Amino acid sequence: MNTQMMPLDDDHAASDQQSAALTYFTEAFAEAIHDGIEGDCFAQAAVCASFRELVALYGEEAVARYVEKIPSRIREGAFTVASRH
Repeated sequence: MNTQMMPLDDDHAASDQQSAALTYFTEAFAEAIHDGIEGDCFAQAAVCASFRELVALYGEEAVARYVEKIPSRIREGAFTVASRH
């Protein structure tokens, strides 16, 4: 198990690898939508797969601590891309 801090705990600009990974994910998301997969279904599957990978890398407790910070980050707009209204 990796005992270092999870890279996504850092609120600074994403690393080049994180940016590249987000590009891959965005392309996979678009392809899934094109193939008829509903956006919320794909997003929930991605969250589940992501948590599985993070737990495998960092362990349950480190991921649980990371997840505790997500509600405030959501409320602060950290994941907001554009208004859907």
